[in-house]
Amino acid sequence: MATETLKSTTGAGGAAAVRRLLLDNGALTALIVLVVAMSALSGDFLTTDNLLNVGVQAAVTAILAFGVTFVIVSAGIDLSVGSVAALSATVLAWSATQHGVPVAVAVVLAVATGVAAGLVNGFLIAYGKLPPFIATLAMLSVGRGLSLVISEGSPIALPDSVSHLGDTLGGWLPVPVLVMVVMGLVAAFVLGRTYIGRSMYAIGGNEEAARLSGLRVKKQKLAIYALSGVFAAVAGVVLAARLSSAQPQAADGYELDAIAAVVIGGASLAGGTGKASGTLIGALILAVLRNGLNLLNVSAFWQQVVIGVVIALAVLLDTVRRKAGAVPTASGTGGDKGRQAVTYGLAAVVTVAIVGATSFLHGGTSSASTPKVGLALSTLNNPFFVQIQSGAKAEARKLGVDLTVTDAQNDASQQANQLQNFTSSGFDSIIVNPVDSDAASNSVQAAGKAKIPVIAVDRGVNKATVDALVASDNVAGGELAAKTVAEKLGGTGKIVILQGQAGTSAARERAEGFAKGLKAYPGIQVLAQQPADFDRAKGLDVMSNLLQAHPDVQGVIAANDEMALGAIKALGSKAGKSVQVVGFDGTPDGLKAVEQGTLYASVAQQPSQLGKIAVDNALKASQGKKVEETVKVPVKVVTKENVAGFSG
Repeated sequence: MATETLKSTTGAGGAAAVRRLLLDNGALTALIVLVVAMSALSGDFLTTDNLLNVGVQAAVTAILAFGVTFVIVSAGIDLSVGSVAALSATVLAWSATQHGVPVAVAVVLAVATGVAAGLVNGFLIAYGKLPPFIATLAMLSVGRGLSLVISEGSPIALPDSVSHLGDTLGGWLPVPVLVMVVMGLVAAFVLGRTYIGRSMYAIGGNEEAARLSGLRVKKQKLAIYALSGVFAAVAGVVLAARLSSAQPQAADGYELDAIAAVVIGGASLAGGTGKASGTLIGALILAVLRNGLNLLNVSAFWQQVVIGVVIALAVLLDTVRRKAGAVPTASGTGGDKGRQAVTYGLAAVVTVAIVGATSFLHGGTSSASTPKVGLALSTLNNPFFVQIQSGAKAEARKLGVDLTVTDAQNDASQQANQLQNFTSSGFDSIIVNPVDSDAASNSVQAAGKAKIPVIAVDRGVNKATVDALVASDNVAGGELAAKTVAEKLGGTGKIVILQGQAGTSAARERAEGFAKGLKAYPGIQVLAQQPADFDRAKGLDVMSNLLQAHPDVQGVIAANDEMALGAIKALGSKAGKSVQVVGFDGTPDGLKAVEQGTLYASVAQQPSQLGKIAVDNALKASQGKKVEETVKVPVKVVTKENVAGFSG
C-alpha cells in the first residue's frame, strides 16, 4: 500500500546520505533557506511580532491545504475549497445575525455547509463519473454564487463571540495559529492512524488494486471530499473572524494556494504520497515568501512570479526525488517516526544557529532617519489606483519619505496581512485604501494600539479610528453621474447601469448615489443593472448581453471608466451618438474617450491628488502634527468642453 513517507532503496556514503536527506526533505530545506535569507535581508523579519504574523498569515491556507491533502493523496483535486470557505462563513454570519440562530448552532450549520458541498463533490466524482477537476470547478462557481446570493453581495458582520477567533490569547498568541495547529494534528491523525487515511493512500497509489482488495472506493471518496469540505468550512470561519465579517468574495483563489502548499510540501499530484507536516511546511513557505517580499518592498506582481517559480521547483524536486530511486515504505514505523523527529530537530537547531548569526548583521544599527510610510492599496489592476500610487510616490520623493506600496489584489485577507506587516515592522505611519471598509477594521485597530497613525484614502474604515480620511464622496459622485446622463437625455430615456464588484464599498456607495440621483428624474427608466466587477473586458461582455435584450437603450452609467470603456466597445458606432455613456474616476483612457466623444462624461475624482494629500497627512501625523479628520477632494464632471484643462 502506498504511504506518506519515502526512502531510498540504495545504500550511500556520507555525501549521498546528505543528498538523500535534502531530496527527502526538500520543503523543509527550502523553508530553512528562506528563513535564513529573509533574516539576512530584512532586520524586520526576525521579530516576535512578525513571526507571529507569518503564522497568522499561513493559518487559513494551511487549514484549507490540510483538507486538500486528503484529496490529493487519493489522486483527486479540489478546486472548490475557497468558495466553500466563503459560503460556510456567509451561512454562519447570515444565520447568526439576520435570523437570530444561536452562535453554536450557526457554527454547526457552517460546518454542515462544508460537509454538504464536499458530499456533492464526492457524489459527482464517485457515482457521476465526473473528473474531479470538472466536478469541483462546478462547485467553485456554485459556492461563490450562493455566497453572493445569501449575502446580497455585501459583507455580513460576525457576532463578537465568533470574531474573537481572530484575536489573541494572553495578548500575544493568535487564535488562528492555535486552530491551524489543532487542525494539522487532526489531519496527521486521520492520515496516519485511521482506516480512511490508509484508504486514501491505497486509492491514490492504485485505485483499481484498492477496489480489488476489498476497499469500497466510492464510499471512501464521499468521505474524503466531505473531510475536505469540513476543513474548508473551518478555514472560512477563521478567515471571517480575522476580518470581523463574512465576505462573499473572500478566499477567492485560495484553492490554488492550498494546492500549491500541498505540492510544495512533498505530495504528488499523481496520488499516493503526502503528509500533514509537509503541507504545513508548504503553507509556511508561501507565508514566509509573501511576508518577506512585502518587507523587502517587492512588487506584488513580482511576488506572483516568485511564488509560481517556487511551485515549479517543488514539482521538479518531486520528479528528481523519484528518479533518484525513492520508493514507498511503511508508514508509522518506529524507525521512520524517530528518523523524522531527528530530522526536524536537526533542522530547528541549524536554523536557530544560522539565524542567530545573521541577526548580528542587523544588530546595533540605528533606525533610519527617513520616515517610513506604508501604502496598502486595494488593487493596482485598475488605472484609478495606479494614479493614486503615482501621486503618492511623487509626493514621497518630494518630501523625502520612504514609501512602501502593496497591492491586495482586491483580497481583504491579503490586505490584512500587509497591514500587519507594516505594523510589526514599525512603520512611522500607514495609508490604507481598504478592499472593504469593515474587513480592514481589525488591522487598523492593531496599528492604533502600536501608536502608528493611519490615514484612509478613497474609502473609510468602519469600527476603527483613523487619523484622517482623504476621499472624494462616492455617493455625491454617483448622484452627479445620474444627473449628467439624465440631463443629456432631456429628463426622459432608457438606461442601463453597470455596477462595480459586489461586496466592495465603492460599488455600494456609487450605486447608492446613482439611485439617489435618478429619483429626481422620474422620466428615466432603468432597464437593467448588472455587475461587471470594475473590469473593462467584463464591461464589454455584460453590455453586449444587455444590448441583445435592450437594443433601444439610450444611456449607460458605469461605476468606473474601465467598465464604461468596455460598454463603448460593445456599443460601437452608437457610443456618443444614439447612446450616451457616463463613467467614473477620470482615468487617462477615460479622459481620452471623453475627448474623442465616445464617452460623454466621467465623474473625475482626481486620484493623483488623493495620493499626494494622503502622503502629506501621513507625514504630518507621524510627526505628531494635527491633521483634519476628513479631507475632501472635490469630484468634477469632465466633458468634451472642459477635458482639455483637466488634470487628475
